Amino acid sequence: MSAIRVKGELQTYYQRKVAEGKNKMSILNAVRNKLIHRICAVVKRKQKYDIFYPLSFV
Repeated sequence: MSAIRVKGELQTYYQRKVAEGKNKMSILNAVRNKLIHRICAVVKRKQKYDIFYPLSFV
């Protein structure tokens, strides 16, 4: 819940999906899934989370 309350890409994602008419619980599950995938990636790589990670390959 705090991920969608704080300004950031997850809040933007949540608001965009609500505007599209999606079910709010389905969106929260998607946000949870995104957080879990990010946590697993950080643990697997043994590195700190980098918010600009996709941009570092450009």
